[in-house]
Amino acid sequence: MKNKKIVKWISYTLLLYLFFFIPIPYYIERPGNAVDINPLIEVDGASQNIEGRLMLTTIEMFKATPFTYFYQFLPYHSIVGEEQLLGQFENYDEYRVLQRYFMDNSIDMAKAAAFNASELSYDIDYLGVYVMSIAEESLFNSELVLGDSIVAINDHPFQNTDEFVELVSEREVGDTISLVIERNDERSEIEGELIMLESTGLPGIGISLVTRTQVETDPLVSINSGNIGGPSAGLMFALEVYSQLNDLRLNNYQIAGTGTINETGEVGRIGGVEKKVVAADREGADIFFVPDDLVDEDILDLIPDYRSNYQAALETAEDIGTEMDIVPVRHISEAVDYLNNIADQ
Repeated sequence: MKNKKIVKWISYTLLLYLFFFIPIPYYIERPGNAVDINPLIEVDGASQNIEGRLMLTTIEMFKATPFTYFYQFLPYHSIVGEEQLLGQFENYDEYRVLQRYFMDNSIDMAKAAAFNASELSYDIDYLGVYVMSIAEESLFNSELVLGDSIVAINDHPFQNTDEFVELVSEREVGDTISLVIERNDERSEIEGELIMLESTGLPGIGISLVTRTQVETDPLVSINSGNIGGPSAGLMFALEVYSQLNDLRLNNYQIAGTGTINETGEVGRIGGVEKKVVAADREGADIFFVPDDLVDEDILDLIPDYRSNYQAALETAEDIGTEMDIVPVRHISEAVDYLNNIADQ
């Protein structure tokens, strides 16, 4: 009898463990935080605005268990399958490499947009190409890792991604080439043979790649994004840089927002805007900047319930009963004008 009780206790304990702690192939997404940007950004010689806050907003994502699987039924929680989230990537670490690239590019574009808006000059340096994926058949598979930067081929630097592809495609399948790579700020040289790429019929390394650039400014701008990934903090980074360069008055307003940004200051659509509105409201934001993206009629024909970021943000604000002002913007200048107007009131 005693042994049966022990077995039953162990079985219950195991079932509870499996229910609460064993991960399943899904991820839960829910509202994250509204993060004060000022401590993350330093502009040499610029003033640090302490009267008010500019905040980026995040979405929290974590691997689901049988227990947390049911979180998807809570307000502003959702679930996404592992295959849907990771796409071409084999695991979450590889997916994070892509998100890190998006963040690095977002930081560069934020600097450029802020300097453009401030009518200040800057330079964009081309630093090579990022390795974003490596085919199983690639003969560089054991040498390259995701996130490596390739800066030269056969000791020949290249000025853009097209030139890199051209240099490789001029060779023959089976040719041995050397690559100078940069990893963790250290450079090394590796060798391997070219393979035939099924997608193009041309010789290649067997990787997907994206351009790596770096924006150089004077005064120097440093942005530390920590563990935050993705491109959606671009607008708020740009506003903080602009604020420090121009001593923009915030008049004690708590200002959150989201949106991608490009070099010229155009603000782009992001995902999960509803969750970010909730995060901003929880942090006590007075204002929420949101992309005023246009909805194409062709998209509406395919997806009738498709909504712009602004529409989704307005509906969420009404649903949660927030007093936060939802402000649509298509360009950084619109956000700057809005802040200047409320500062003068």
